[in-house]
Amino acid sequence: MSERVPCEFFLVRYVPDVVKGEFVNIGVLLREAAPGAVASRSSRVRFTRDWSRVRCMDAHADIGLLESLEQEIGNRLQAGLDPPEPRGVLEVLEDSLSNSIQISAPQGALAENLTTHLEQLMRMYVEPLERPGSRPKVRPRTGRPAILAAMRSEFERAGVWPLLNKRLAAERYTRRGDPLRIDFGYRANSAAAAIRMFQAVSLDGDVEAAKVLAYTAPRMGAEVLRIEGAPLHLTAVVEPRRLIAASEEEADEAGERYRFGVETMEQQEIRVITINDLARVTATARLELGL
Repeated sequence: MSERVPCEFFLVRYVPDVVKGEFVNIGVLLREAAPGAVASRSSRVRFTRDWSRVRCMDAHADIGLLESLEQEIGNRLQAGLDPPEPRGVLEVLEDSLSNSIQISAPQGALAENLTTHLEQLMRMYVEPLERPGSRPKVRPRTGRPAILAAMRSEFERAGVWPLLNKRLAAERYTRRGDPLRIDFGYRANSAAAAIRMFQAVSLDGDVEAAKVLAYTAPRMGAEVLRIEGAPLHLTAVVEPRRLIAASEEEADEAGERYRFGVETMEQQEIRVITINDLARVTATARLELGL
């Protein structure tokens, strides 16, 4: 039996109203508690992928910002930035978010493996509980949150998730004040040296997101080439047409909207793929990132 490693964990909480003090756990930060230099201790952080409880508590919560905090915390821990302690790292983020992100007091634990134990803690403290006898929760596979979750899962499975840039501000390549943020991107380490960006676009119902991306793409492409010295390859990830719910009476109209969204983006040289094609995209990412 392998020796267990002394650890301590912190629960990361979203507190929409500090006066009421109500909160929901959104993540776990786990680190070794063994003696030695702080920089030499392994740390892990994981946030939820199911934001339904956050939305129930705060319908206007900025889910994209909350998702980006996981990357920010991970980067600070890995880089050994001051302050190096997990509590110190999170206090920096708390200050910048007006205390809407808080952490619990540390709790001790013994773990055979940090990654496995982190998953156990997520199930215990963060993810919604399944009631005995209830049917397993079926997550919808349409809508932007579902597409984002599928993208993240595939990038993680390919081992490239930590190497991706997240929530890239379009205003860097368009003009100040542009609110659009591109979900993920990276610069290929290959002869092509292209800048690849990926955006989740749901075509289930409203196709405004497709029109916005199509409107933005030409300006972004020209400025990426000028600023970065490399061509932009922009990919929109959509749900398969067959997954879009529609009654028989609405099927034709839903199909027309779907085709309109795809064709609108493709006319601006945006590559459009479905979530079923993500495995090939992430395999390419591994090669281009040198993994």
